[in-house]
Amino acid sequence: MSFRPPQSIAARFDRGSPPNALDMEIMAEMAAALGRAGEKVEQTLEKLHAAPEPERLPELKAAARAVHAYFIQRELCGLRNHDDAIRHYGIPRAVLARLGAA
Repeated sequence: MSFRPPQSIAARFDRGSPPNALDMEIMAEMAAALGRAGEKVEQTLEKLHAAPEPERLPELKAAARAVHAYFIQRELCGLRNHDDAIRHYGIPRAVLARLGAA
């Protein structure tokens, strides 16, 4: 038995014809979900920066979860390189280390 590697959802829209109404709705929902995930990253990073040192660990964990979910959503949209997002949001090295990225 052979297995086919998973394909990106975004690859579905790379056809020669223009997207139909369903494709447009799916793309709009993907963009909205990515935006919501980005807002969650912003909120958790703000809380992390505002937290005093003794209360920092729970905020660090929350930020790492939000960033991880955001990276997954980006990958589902076909965006594989996260360097721009890391710079845009100013994701600290401590958060990336929790994800195994730093």
